[in-house]
Amino acid sequence: MALVTAVAPAAYEKMQDSLRYRDTVRGMVSALRAARQQAVLTGHDALFELDLRDRRYGLQGAAAHAIPPTLTVHATVADTEATGQRLDIRFLPSGAASGGSVDIVRASGAGVRLWVDWFTGRVEQRPLAP
Repeated sequence: MALVTAVAPAAYEKMQDSLRYRDTVRGMVSALRAARQQAVLTGHDALFELDLRDRRYGLQGAAAHAIPPTLTVHATVADTEATGQRLDIRFLPSGAASGGSVDIVRASGAGVRLWVDWFTGRVEQRPLAP
């Protein structure tokens, strides 16, 4: 019984971290794809916004999502889409994008790179080696 009591909190916390990580990855992929779809359907540019200072992300004009403190996020975007700690990926009505990538890294060093192709606007998910 003592062993279960000692191990359960650590296992629960690890499970929670894993859930937060997967939620964040799914949320960012969804927001990126939604921005592309919005641009194509409306005929106007749409922005995926990533605020590294406030640790938030989302589609411009929609509710922002928080980035859990246990995750590290790095991004590479076009110079024209960076304003201080706020980084944008712009999607165009043609389906193209300004391009860029967002790395989501766990405390263990493992993670994923969300890559947006500038020519097609396609969003891909690639594993990062720890």
